[in-house]
Amino acid sequence: MKKIAPKDTDEAQEQDFKPLSAQEAAQWRSRHPPVSLWSLVAGQALTGGLVALLVWLLSGNVQAGWSALYGAFAVVAPAALLVRGISRRSEAGTASAVMARFFGWELAKILVSVALLLAAPRLVPGLSWLALLVGMVITMKAYWVALWVRSSVRATN
Repeated sequence: MKKIAPKDTDEAQEQDFKPLSAQEAAQWRSRHPPVSLWSLVAGQALTGGLVALLVWLLSGNVQAGWSALYGAFAVVAPAALLVRGISRRSEAGTASAVMARFFGWELAKILVSVALLLAAPRLVPGLSWLALLVGMVITMKAYWVALWVRSSVRATN
């Protein structure tokens, strides 16, 4: 049985690579402005509030609305902590230091989320775990919708 060696992909990519000129890079940046992380957190907060209101109206149960709002808070507060932590200016500019800082803040985000969930039965009277879960999941997925909408708006321009 004869084996066929795979083509050297690195060499093929190097041949296809064409660096952008300064003008092309400026045009690309104008078409693809950076996304504000704070706007994504604000979008999540707005979505969480709307979900809590919707849960309250559909269920007719105020405790379910508060549970959904707390679920959204358990997503938004740690996300805001992460954004605050990674957006601060730091003297350490090496790639490994930046990655270590990101993973450190991500770990803090996860720990705060878990602590908020563990505290939920004590902090939310008449807690509805289902409503809390609905608030969490929809709030977590809100930034994907925001990025999708942003990319579709950019594609039409």
